[in-house]
Amino acid sequence: MKDSQLKSLLKKTQAKAAQVKKPTKQAYDPTLQATRSAVEADDSDAKEIFKEMKRREF
Repeated sequence: MKDSQLKSLLKKTQAKAAQVKKPTKQAYDPTLQATRSAVEADDSDAKEIFKEMKRREF
């Protein structure tokens, strides 16, 4: 790669990284958030099961 191409690519990626990301809009009713508990359920077992399922071929 030429130096000029590399510089332009760096400028492009730096500008893209510097952009402020907008928060995503919630697609559900705000009352649902009020009814959820503050503590998230421990679903480490479920994560482990899904991880194992991804490895297997069906």
